[in-house]
Parts: sequence; structure tokens; C-alpha cells
Amino acid sequence: MVDSKQSKQPTEASSTQATSGITSPPVDTSSSVKKVTEQAKPVTGKENQQEELDPAAAAKKAAKEAKNEEKRLAKMAKFAAKQAKLTEAKKAPVDDSKSDKKKKATKAAPAPAFVNKTPKGSKKVMSELASAYDPRAVESAWYDWWVAEGFFKPEFGPDGKAKPEGTFVIPVPPPNVTGSLHIGHALTVAIQDTLIRWNRMLGKTVLYNPGMDHAGISCQSVVEKKLWHEKKITRHDLGREKFVESVWEWKEKYGNRIRTQFERLGTSFDWDRDVFTMDAKPSKAVRENFIRLHRDGIIYRANRLVNWCVTLNTALSNLEVENKELAGRTLMNVSGYDPKEKFEFGVLNEFAYEVEGSKERLVVATTRIETMLGDTAVAVHPEDKRYTHLHGKFVVHPFLNRRIPIVTDDIAVDMAFGTGAVKITPAHDFNDYEVGKRHNLEFINLLNDDGTYNENAGPYKGMKRFHVRNKIIEDLKAKGLFVDVKNNPMTVPVCSKSGDIIEPLMKPQWWVKCKGMADKAMKAVTDGELKITPKVSEGDWFRWLNNINDWCISRQLWWGHRIPAYFVNIEGETHDGMDDKMWVSGHDEKEARLEAERKFPGKKFTLEQDPDVLDTWFSSGLWPFSILGWPDKTPDYEMFYPATVLETGWDILFFWVARMVMLGIQLTGKVPFSEVICHAMIRDAHGRKMSKSLGNVIDPIDVIEGITLSGLHQKLLEGNLDPREVKKAESGQKADFPKGIPECGTDALRFALCAYTTGGRDINLDISRVEGYRKFCNKLWNATRFALMKLGDNFKANASAEPTGNESIADKWILSKLNKCAIEANKALEERNFMAATNAVYQFWLYELCDVYIEVIKPICDADTKDDKNAQLRKVTAQNTLYTCLEAGLKLMHPFMPFVTEELYQHLGRRPNDSTVTIVKARYPVEHKAYDFPEAEDKFDKMFETVKSIRSLAVQLNQKKGIVANIQTSDLAFSKLFEAEKTSICALIKGISELSVLDPKAKVPENCESSSAGENVTVYVRK
Repeated sequence: MVDSKQSKQPTEASSTQATSGITSPPVDTSSSVKKVTEQAKPVTGKENQQEELDPAAAAKKAAKEAKNEEKRLAKMAKFAAKQAKLTEAKKAPVDDSKSDKKKKATKAAPAPAFVNKTPKGSKKVMSELASAYDPRAVESAWYDWWVAEGFFKPEFGPDGKAKPEGTFVIPVPPPNVTGSLHIGHALTVAIQDTLIRWNRMLGKTVLYNPGMDHAGISCQSVVEKKLWHEKKITRHDLGREKFVESVWEWKEKYGNRIRTQFERLGTSFDWDRDVFTMDAKPSKAVRENFIRLHRDGIIYRANRLVNWCVTLNTALSNLEVENKELAGRTLMNVSGYDPKEKFEFGVLNEFAYEVEGSKERLVVATTRIETMLGDTAVAVHPEDKRYTHLHGKFVVHPFLNRRIPIVTDDIAVDMAFGTGAVKITPAHDFNDYEVGKRHNLEFINLLNDDGTYNENAGPYKGMKRFHVRNKIIEDLKAKGLFVDVKNNPMTVPVCSKSGDIIEPLMKPQWWVKCKGMADKAMKAVTDGELKITPKVSEGDWFRWLNNINDWCISRQLWWGHRIPAYFVNIEGETHDGMDDKMWVSGHDEKEARLEAERKFPGKKFTLEQDPDVLDTWFSSGLWPFSILGWPDKTPDYEMFYPATVLETGWDILFFWVARMVMLGIQLTGKVPFSEVICHAMIRDAHGRKMSKSLGNVIDPIDVIEGITLSGLHQKLLEGNLDPREVKKAESGQKADFPKGIPECGTDALRFALCAYTTGGRDINLDISRVEGYRKFCNKLWNATRFALMKLGDNFKANASAEPTGNESIADKWILSKLNKCAIEANKALEERNFMAATNAVYQFWLYELCDVYIEVIKPICDADTKDDKNAQLRKVTAQNTLYTCLEAGLKLMHPFMPFVTEELYQHLGRRPNDSTVTIVKARYPVEHKAYDFPEAEDKFDKMFETVKSIRSLAVQLNQKKGIVANIQTSDLAFSKLFEAEKTSICALIKGISELSVLDPKAKVPENCESSSAGENVTVYVRK
């Protein structure tokens, strides 16, 4: 363990005199007793009360007071003796190392607030290593210096090509420009940057490419709200061009906060390659992508059902829709309506259609009764005998002058469900859409883009959709056609961006045929070109791609990549905008015109560009190669494509990863990366999904810097939570963080997140565990500080880290453990087992280097070796071994904890001829055969068994000092080992005063407790 004199903080218990270092005057015992007696008397408030007691009670009281007084006097005498002893001790020169223990008991004055005096980009101004670890001070200045010096840039060989060690490339998942990094992003950084720093230290040419996504829907929504809040204007008041300018202005003003967060997390990006998806380079790639796929027939135009979000006024992909599970009847608020209004979901409404020309009724059931205005058929099962007589007949719509055919369909109808008759609304239901196509039904659209009903709704025109729902029920009841309402467990589709209820709506849009590309993406995994971990995510990959649908890429927005498609209006001719043949594509209108002239030779025409923009994922799907300059064959593209690893959350495996693989293979002929790592979703300590309304969302900066409970409450007010949700969130914060979140620092947060990463689907994040690793940082700090003291100001490390041949058993043991740690850490990182990697380094530092080796060498390093050459050699060897372990240990830890390791590495100093200026560029320790000492390791482990056994007996006997121990063994080799290593054994047992190695035939010591310390070894501790 680290010397407690160096590591423990002072407490409030010890006296001021004991910490002052000033000699106290002689103590007057009598006055001391009197003074303390007066102080010790409890103030009861009864001293002035007159109490009348009977003689027996008075005698009892007097006896009790006498007894208490006796106890007080005894305590005072003991106190006076202690003071006298203290006074005598202080007459002698002060031994700081002995007084430190008492200093611990004094409440430390708060340290002055750290002030960074290093000019931005300069190497950190370093003073003497501080007595205590302060993450705010340690993590200052280094990042700016790393960036200014170009340490994060790829390093090439003399020929300008990748180094012989190979390349390692990670394109960062680009966060949305609208947001700030959350704890999930911190997990991404912790894992990715660990791999990046590790591979950089292995000597590879490494690229970690940063960037941000333009987040079409989210960004436009934010700016629109801002315009309305500040100026009471809409985007339509500004016009498209001016609105887009406003979004760019907003991006320039607020976009940098994400970069600041990345910097705080220590992310080693090559910032000169920073990419924004709306920049010229990726925008060119997006246009090229559309043009190629359109000309190849993979992109096509069709009037099909889309997921329509009324609030955002745009179509969404299936992956942007969340399905809310309802157990039954539920009253819900809906976006765009009065908050006091609630609408009924989770029910089946049954109503009757009258059969034409008869008094018969056909009862149907629906969860969306308002869509009955768009019904164009009622379907029954062809084998359902209840309805055989109705085949080919019609029902009459009760509110619209329309005959509705009764059709038979064995796919859409389940005879056992409901009444066995199903209303069909092809233009407003995905299943009904297919029925409509099979039976060539009419597709009647009821909905305007703003969620009101159009002229096809007859008397309900202009009403909002859920008001229509209530009115239809009311009118059906008035006509006697409403039958019943029943509980119905169901899912409600909700927009993941706005929370609005999604409406299936017919819209002319651009679509991508996905089946062929999906087959290639699956084949890449089957053939081993692409590895997906963990295995459960690989299973998800095949399940989803096997059932993939075509992808709608049109979005009714202004912010984003405008679709590079142009409708050709031929003079004198009329053509439908749905006719794919009448559309051309090009990087600009000039290029599109050339394509139109080729397609329609001799025709006069005008071009009209599609006003919609492309789905954000259409551009993000090009990320691994668009950031490198594709479609141009740039040097970066040739050097760094395909990438090595794509690391992200499992929840966007399909949103993003699958699309990158499909588009990468289609456009470049290569799988865009060779490995996909899917990390877990972070939940709170109770396993709940993080949600603003629960108050359990954690900002990584709050963990790094710490925040009070009131500060957490204040952050809730900065969002858009309902006041009732704020109260609920405040209660959640108070329960989880009653004292706020303690300052943990970046290094502790990164290490904790890696230690949590096991390959599972969820992480239940407990901040107390992060705080525990902050204390581990303190352990590192104190161990290095103590070691530097033991090395001394004049220490010069050997030019080489190779063993000299003079190493003791303890030296060989720690070098062997260091070697094993390097083997385990590299193996674990190679296998992406981050928990095992962190555990290997943690175990080495805490339980082998700090708790064992440093303790063993304390007496060796403290010894006066002036006149003893052997002792001098032993000391120098131990110091060099310690230096080797510290240097390698810091390197092993660096990928996980970049800041504290750089700080300590700089204080440690370099070996002669070692010009490494930063730990960022230092070589990562790997297996080193010269450090493999199996025999010495076995001997030390045997010796350490005796240490643990003696410690255990001492604990049982409640002995903290004056421990007398014996070791006895029948093995002569062991006996010699224990005798030779008595100093090391004693160094590892706190409070031991005497240790003997007994002859095998010696009599068992009397009055001792014994314990086995392995085969043929027994230890004894005197009672």
C-alpha cells in the first residue's frame, strides 16, 4: 500500500498544537485538569433550578456524581500526561514524517482555486508535484498543447506512406449540431479514444476523424422555434434562402460547444480534418450518391404511404418512429392540441355499415375511427360462411355519398379477430395499402399536411384529425350505427423527434431499393469481410436486413441537402410528376439540362428542381468515405479507406451502420470498415432508461467538474419540460444525487466507462463507482509522488529498461507482473474486452506496484548506503526497477486516463537519449521476454503467502502493532528463502516487531495462533 503519511488527508480530530510545529510551553497539570473538567461538564440548563430531594435520592445522586467525577479526573490525568509527553517531544527537532500522522487529524484549509497560467497551446507550466491530486489542475493546458504540436495527426513513414506497423482509422459517429454531448457520447469517446491512443502508441499511422451532422429535422425545428420566440416570424416569412442563412448563423454561434466537450473528454481528433455534413466536400458526395443511384434505377419516384409527422411537417423513415406500447384504454395529449385536451387510444371502436339494398348491417372494428371517411372497401375472409352471401355486394357510407365494395381477402382478414369484417383505408394504413393494390381500390387521401381534414372528408373538412375522431363517434351514435368500444392493447407510432402521433399519408417521394444492397451487406458478414461484435448484434443485423423495406429519402424541409432531381416540363405536353421518366438529376441545373437534352433530343423544356431535401441518414451513410474526399480519389481516400473500426451504440445499427455498409459496397466496391463494435446503452443506477422527465440524464461535464443539487435543478429549467415534469425530475435528482454530483475528473469518467464495458446491452451507471476511480487517480498520484521522493533529486535512470542482472526476487517479481499486465492489456484491447483491459492495469498499479513492491523497497531506498557498496547496488537496482514500472505503468494506463498519465510522465523525466516529448507518442508496453522470471515469481508468491497468513492472524487477534511472528517449514529451500527475505516480509506486515524463521524440528511456539501458508509452511503469531 502507499505510505499513509503521503496519501491520507488530514482530519479534524487532532489538536492545533500537534500540527503547528511550534514547541509548547510546560503544561500545568492541575490547571489543565481544571480547564478540561469545566469544558467537559454538560450544560443542561438546570444549574439554577432548586431541587428538593429526599435523603435516599440525595445520597444516590451524590454517589453517582462522585463516580462521574472520578471518571472525569482519570480522563484528565490521562490527557495531562499526553500533553506533557507531547511537550517533551516538541523540544526535540521535529521529524516531519512522524508528525504527518497527527497532521491527518487536523482539518485542512481549503486549497486555493487552481489558476491555469500556461499560455494556450504552450507546454504546461509545471511546478513541484502537488501534495494532492486535483483533476481540474491536472487536466488543464495539456489538450491545447497536444493539438498545437500536432500530436493527434497521422504519422507517416519517410516515403510519405503509412508506417510499416499499419494504419488504424476510426471515423467518429458525428453528433447532431443541435445538441450537446450526453453520457452516451462520453462512452463512445472513452472506447474509441482508448483504441486510438493505444494504436498510436503501437506505432501505427492513426486517424481519428471528427465531424458533426447537420441534423436536418432537429436543426430546422430549433431555429424555427427561435425565430418565433424572438421575432414572432416563421420560415415562410423569411423565405427559403434567408431561412437557410439563419440556420448557418445559428450553427456558427452554437456549434462550437460540442467541440469544447470533446476537448474536455480528451478526444484525440485530428481537428484539421473536421467535417460538417453540409460542407462542400460531403455535399458533393451526397449529390453524386443520388445521381449514381438514380441513373442505376436504385432510386425511384413513387406515390406511396409515408410516416407523416404533422408537427414537423415532414415524412420520416420507419427508424425515426417509436412505437409506444399501450396496455389498454389510455387518454393521451397530442402535440399541437390544447394541453388540457386528451384523446382516447388503446380501444377498438365497433360501428356498423348498412348493406346496400337491405336492412342488414356489417359491423367492423377499428382503432382509428376517424379514417372511416377514407374507407374504400370492407374485407371479409373468402371462407367465412357468415359473409358468403355478401360477396360482391356493397355497403353505404353513412356520411358521404359513396358505395363501398365488400371484397374477400385471406391475407388481411383473420376470421377469429373482432367481427371478421375489416374496414379498408388504403391511403391511411400500411396494411390496407397492400390490400388496395391487390384489389385495385381507390386511394382517398383525407389529410392536409397540417393535420386538418381536406375536401374528401365532406362535412368534416377543416377539422383537426383527433377532433374528427370524437365527432365521428358522436355522429355514429346519433345515427344508431355505433356498436361498442372495447379495451385493446396496441402500439401507437410516435415521432422520435417531436412526440407527435404519426399519420400514414400518401406522398410522392423518392425511394431507395434496398433489397439488393442488403443482400451484399449480409454477405460481407457471412464471408468474414465485416465483423460485428457483440454476437447478439450480428444476429440483429441479419434479422433486420432480411426484412428490409425500401427507404423513403425525401424530407419536406429547407435545411439539408436539396434533392438534385429536376422535373422536365416539355413544352406543349402534360406529364405527371409521378412519372419517373420525366425526372433527371445532376450536380447543378447545367448538368441536369445536359442530361435532359440527351434524354429528350430536340424538345423544348424547362427544369424545376424538387423542393425537398434528402434524409439526413442519406448523407451520414456516406460518412466513412465522404470525409476523405470521395468521389474524388484523394490521397486521404487512398490512404485511409476503408476504415478499421466503426464503434457506436447498438440502437443505431440500422439507422446508420447498415446504410453505411450498403452504400459503401454499392458506391466504392468495398466494405467501408472491417469491424463494427456496438456498445451498450447507458441507464441510471436503477436500470432505468435516462430521461429528462425522470431527472436522471447525466451531462458528462457535470461528472467531470461536479455540480450541486441546486445546479442540477437549474438545468431542468433550461429545457422544455412541463412544470409537472420538472417537479418529478427534481424529486428524482434529489433521490439519486442528494449532495449533487462530486467532481470526478475526465480520467476517472473515461476509466469507469471502459471498466463498465462488458459486451452487454446495458450499463447501469452508478456515479459512486466513477468517484471510486477518482480516488484511484489519487492513488496513482500519491504512488508516483512517493516514488519520486524515493528516487531522489539526483536519480538518473539507466539508459535501457533491460534488467541488469542485479535484480532481487522482489524486482524480478514486479517486472514479471509488469510483463503479464502488458500481455493481458494488449490481448484484451485486441479482443475489445475493455473491462479486462482496465482490470489488468488497475490490478497492476493498485495491488502489485502500490500495495506490494513499493512497500518492499521502502527500507531499501531509505537506507544509508554511503559505506556499503552492496547496499548501494541494491538501492540503485530497486530505484531503476521502480522507474521502469512507473514509466511502463503510466504508458499502460494512458489510453484510458490521458491527462493524469501525461502529468506524471512529465514529472518522471526521461532516460538518457530518450527524446520522447509526450506520452501520447510513447511506445505502448508489449510482451518483453527479458521480464519473464517464472522462478522468481513463484518464490515471491510463496513468500507473499506467508505475509497474507500473518496479516490474517494479526487481524483475528486484533493486533495492530508489536506483532511477533514465526515461520516454520520442512522444505529447506523455502526456509532459506524466508530467511533471506525477512526484510521484505517485515516490510509488508504493518506493526510487526519480530519475525523468526524456525528450524523444521523446533518446538511449536507457545501461546500462539497458527495458520497454514501453503504446502509445508505454517505461520505463528503470538497472542
